[in-house]
Amino acid sequence: MKRFFLILIIGLLIQSCTIGQKKEATVCGPENGSLLIIGGNLSSPAIYAKFLELAGGPDANLVIIPTAIADESLLVDGAMDRMVANFKSHGFKNIEILHTRNPEEANTAEFVKPLKTANAVYFMGGRQWRIADGFLNTLAHKELFKVLDRGGVIGGSSAGASIQGSYLARGDTQTNVVMMGDHEEGLSFLKNTAIDQHLLKLNRQFDVFEIIRTHPELLGLGLDENTGIIVKGDTFEVIGESFVAVYDGTFCQFVRDKEDWSIERPEITQLPQDSDRFYFLGEGRVYDLKNRKVIK
Repeated sequence: MKRFFLILIIGLLIQSCTIGQKKEATVCGPENGSLLIIGGNLSSPAIYAKFLELAGGPDANLVIIPTAIADESLLVDGAMDRMVANFKSHGFKNIEILHTRNPEEANTAEFVKPLKTANAVYFMGGRQWRIADGFLNTLAHKELFKVLDRGGVIGGSSAGASIQGSYLARGDTQTNVVMMGDHEEGLSFLKNTAIDQHLLKLNRQFDVFEIIRTHPELLGLGLDENTGIIVKGDTFEVIGESFVAVYDGTFCQFVRDKEDWSIERPEITQLPQDSDRFYFLGEGRVYDLKNRKVIK
């Protein structure tokens, strides 16, 4: 009789947990290669050094994509030269700039030539929808995945962080305060995620909930400035001076065999539906994307 009631209780818990809830989507990074996703205003020499290491050292071929930057800033005399000089000051020797606002151009063999030999690609900050307009679902987009397949690294800061997710947070062409705008598809290097940036600096730590409530199957990530994550396969590690926030819209944690949601408060094993809780991770912490849990 006790066993019968135990089974009944478990069944009711699972049923109450799944009613009205979308199925969790599997989050995964690249099988080969790595991602460096940075929350904006990158100045840390340690993060630059890590990017150089992931690229394979000073002789790596780096492609900078500045497409997120507005024309009035991008076309200023010396703007692109300063980008190149910045990365050279952090150890890169072989650098090319790849830029277009025309997806037809991004779909040509001539345009993608630099990507075929690239060991590293870096997306500059600005507005992420500009990158989507120029590169999404083009030959260049395919070649970016091939950079990862060869074991290379794709990095980016601010807009260059958000574009790496599958759902494009702040993708509205009119303003960057609209979380779910007229562009909602990212380049999907990190699948089934929505990535926000400038988290604490701009008081954005509650903004991702707008996306998660509509798409609870997604994993939300918010990165503060001068802070990033290194994604390899199914895990990421935090680097930098501040914090990364993790937003898990799948609130029934006890149904899956996972660690307690909070290391500090192990009694939190289940998040209620529509809970406004997120989890801060600092430098050195590692997160299991596949199983959605902090690795202690």
